[in-house]
Amino acid sequence: MTWPRPPADHHREARYQVPVDLTLGQVRPENYTLLVLPGGKAPSAIRKETAALEICRHFFAHHKPVAAICHGPQTLISAGLLAGRRAPATRRGRGDAGAGALYEDSEVVVDGNLITSRIPSDLPAFMREIMKKLKG
Repeated sequence: MTWPRPPADHHREARYQVPVDLTLGQVRPENYTLLVLPGGKAPSAIRKETAALEICRHFFAHHKPVAAICHGPQTLISAGLLAGRRAPATRRGRGDAGAGALYEDSEVVVDGNLITSRIPSDLPAFMREIMKKLKG
């Protein structure tokens, strides 16, 4: 996907429309190599979608790489996939209560095929680990 260059006067709350190619129900996870769960406000809604949780479970069951940043891990928590896994915590807190994750204060945490990061400024480390995982 190619993202348009934001206008010079953009700010953090700028909204960009992205065309939707498939609905969650149309996604066939067996056709994908990597699952990326971005942060922002969307995870609070996506984590309530059964199809999204099943996609996450497919990736874990087939040992495919899953990368989640910022609020992205919320979907993994709702799918019951973060318990017992290492994950980063922000300075403000340790994610959802009861998630069962083993939290650490790191810019990126790699736990098997799970790659997680805290905040947008961690993106360079997050992307570096994703690329390592894809290279095998």
